[in-house]
Amino acid sequence: MAPIIGLTTYGRHERDLANEYYEEFFLIPADYVDAVRRAGGVPILLPPGETDWQRWLDITDGIILTGGSDIHPARYGGDSKHPKLTGHDLIRDESEFTLVRELVSNPAMPFLCICRGAQVLNVALGGTLYEDMADAVEVDIHRGDDGFWTDQPLTVDPDSQLAQVMGTSEVTAISGHHQAIREVAPALEVIAEAADGIIEALQVSGHPWALAVQWHPERTAATDPTQQRLFDQLVEAAKEKGKLGIKK
Repeated sequence: MAPIIGLTTYGRHERDLANEYYEEFFLIPADYVDAVRRAGGVPILLPPGETDWQRWLDITDGIILTGGSDIHPARYGGDSKHPKLTGHDLIRDESEFTLVRELVSNPAMPFLCICRGAQVLNVALGGTLYEDMADAVEVDIHRGDDGFWTDQPLTVDPDSQLAQVMGTSEVTAISGHHQAIREVAPALEVIAEAADGIIEALQVSGHPWALAVQWHPERTAATDPTQQRLFDQLVEAAKEKGKLGIKK
């Protein structure tokens, strides 16, 4: 049986798609779903607001925490009035922080954190963020001229799980974030940094399969095998869990 991969969604107010028929939506970009399906997994969407994440973990074999809007600064002792903050979804914050703590304590469940997901992982375990990277670097190399996507060459620690998963330590990532990890949570290891010192990837110490990337592998996974392998290997790890029938 193909493994079931749960993907967290945007909060109901996070993207304004209101129309005359519906005001609120739970959704994610199709690229995430496509990448999981190419890997042989069965994607299901996990909307925020679930009070008992264990019910999700009982029916999934792997988890992806997806990108999205800013985490509320109150979560990491930041400046809630910072002028560069984007919108917040407090219910999504609460749901994903609970989920991450469950995942970290469950060595049987492989999981991948992408962009906001990497920041959620760090903050949930005690780390902090820059509310905006302009507070940390003079030149923003993490966004293009349009304020979003840009190609970013990166070198990953060749001894890391991430390099093994991607099959290389040299990648071209596609990036588009204005926040970044500041102080790293004690349970995490930095395994990639950008040329300006901004943290680009993390792994959970001692966990068999728990990776976090600040970039967006789903955007180029269809044409870049190094990025698709993140989804492929997550699904492979999820298959092993499914074969053993492991439930927390």
